[in-house]
Amino acid sequence: MRTVTLKDAKTNLPRLVEQAASGEPFIIAKDGKPLVRVVPFDAPAAATTSRIGFLAGCIRVPDDFDRIGSEEITASFEGR
Repeated sequence: MRTVTLKDAKTNLPRLVEQAASGEPFIIAKDGKPLVRVVPFDAPAAATTSRIGFLAGCIRVPDDFDRIGSEEITASFEGR
């Protein structure tokens, strides 16, 4: 994938967008650091993984979980 400078992108944006739309994605960089990747709109999105619920059915939280250690915590605040 080719990289163009931000200045070149400003100057040649219509041509670059046409090229990206026809399947030639590119990266816009500023001071040598990549900023954005320009890809066709119908390009497949990057895969994302969902971490919510990944341990469902693997662990069990006790009913008194929010009270575990409460006596020690209270005693430490009260100076006992």
